[in-house]
Amino acid sequence: MAFLLEADKLCKRFGGMYALKDVSLSIGQGEIHGLVGENGAGKSTLIKILTGVYRSDGGQVLVDGIPADITCPADSRRLGISVIHQDRNLVPGFNGIENVYLGLPPVTGAFGHIDFKAMERTVRDVMDRYGIEVPLHVPAKKLSPPQKTLLEIVRVMMTGCRLLILDEPTASLTDKESEVLFRVISLLNGTGTSVLYISHRMEEILRLTSRISVLRGGALVATVRTQDTDIDSLIQLMSGMEPDAAAETPAPGAARASVATLSASAECRSCSPLLEVRHLATADGVVKDASFTVRRGELLGIFGLGGSGRTELLEGVYGCRGVSAGQVLHAGTPVKKLSPVYWVAHGMTLVHEDRRGHALMTGGSIKDNIVLPVLDTFVHHGIYKIKQEKKAALEKMAELHIKAQGIRQPVRELSGGNQQKVVFARALMSNPDIILCDEPTQAVDIITRQEIHRLLRSLCASGKAVVFVTSDLEEMLETADSVLVMSEGRTCGLLPNGGRKLTTEQVLRRCYHGC
Repeated sequence: MAFLLEADKLCKRFGGMYALKDVSLSIGQGEIHGLVGENGAGKSTLIKILTGVYRSDGGQVLVDGIPADITCPADSRRLGISVIHQDRNLVPGFNGIENVYLGLPPVTGAFGHIDFKAMERTVRDVMDRYGIEVPLHVPAKKLSPPQKTLLEIVRVMMTGCRLLILDEPTASLTDKESEVLFRVISLLNGTGTSVLYISHRMEEILRLTSRISVLRGGALVATVRTQDTDIDSLIQLMSGMEPDAAAETPAPGAARASVATLSASAECRSCSPLLEVRHLATADGVVKDASFTVRRGELLGIFGLGGSGRTELLEGVYGCRGVSAGQVLHAGTPVKKLSPVYWVAHGMTLVHEDRRGHALMTGGSIKDNIVLPVLDTFVHHGIYKIKQEKKAALEKMAELHIKAQGIRQPVRELSGGNQQKVVFARALMSNPDIILCDEPTQAVDIITRQEIHRLLRSLCASGKAVVFVTSDLEEMLETADSVLVMSEGRTCGLLPNGGRKLTTEQVLRRCYHGC
């Protein structure tokens, strides 16, 4: 195999710690190469070196067998290396044509004016070549997640991209939307474009790639042929443990529930509702008529196709989205005014799907993020108890196994999985009885995903209630006690999942047939 790109013993240090140490891997001409590893394994650092965001502290990168000096993103683009991050990089107010031409010289007419019609023709030629359909005359903020991803693909292909790096491209997509992206990736690959595909979704890695490189602790532990491996083998390489041992690791923040505790939580499911939502509608019209009930010890899943209103329902219940109709009852008592302030004080929290945009202060420290909801509890007689605050943050870091240099490290420097653990640490600081979780495992590695699942189950086992939204139907069926289906802004029925016997077909049939 002829190699397009080779990384030879790349190293990167931050302070006295190695983020990458002697990492060597190669990507063939026209190859789809997978890259996996736990959060914090070094994947993001490697991407940033290849794209000129970071300079390596050792080793070199070769393109077509020739050493490449990549000192800035412009250098990587000139070499034909482009990246599409899980957080879309589009200007919200610009339309499709304007976003595609960002960083590219505009097409000008005879008198020096910008020829938008010629630019549009060029963009459409690229879209037609790869079978991409995206509306070009609407602002990017009005595009769906898959449309934004496809628009970014159009932009990088306009730069003569030879190696496309895709970082968690399906993190916010439904299964149907992901299929569109996979088709485009196949078309790109068919024209000779190489792809480095980074994902925590093992099924996608096994489906799309020909070889897979595994990082652990900043080091490359193996590169394997996809046809010679499986999910359990990859987990073992990522974690350094046998698959069964990894699956049985205790949940962060909670020991496994005893039989007595589990029995108690099962009894709670027959008790009075902890949260009732009756015929809720949001002011923007996305949620039209939604009702559900959740009791202590219950893990209720809410599933629907893209645009069904799942996120908007949770935001409406929590009070961060306007509500135009319906009623919410907390332990049987109607809530007069829905707001996050009310719910923090009365035992409910929301783990938002957009951790960077809504759930975290990325410029703040781990400590500042964790203690934010309970700052008032550290004030005694007008004096702020700094030692108590620090102790509380350290305890939560230890409970949730947050990997960091210390509580003062900025959250933006953490891996995605550790950022998500900080989100949970903050959410649990107020000891809520009800936890609303919107895509809580989005873009985290498979080990962290298992830890979050066990954390949610242990919370239910201790008598709390969890409402869980995910785009991953398999994850929903593995986790939820029952599944509430949403379609076009309406709840369409509750499907019991006792014994985890509910099937994908049963849920999707309800989704597509509607209410």
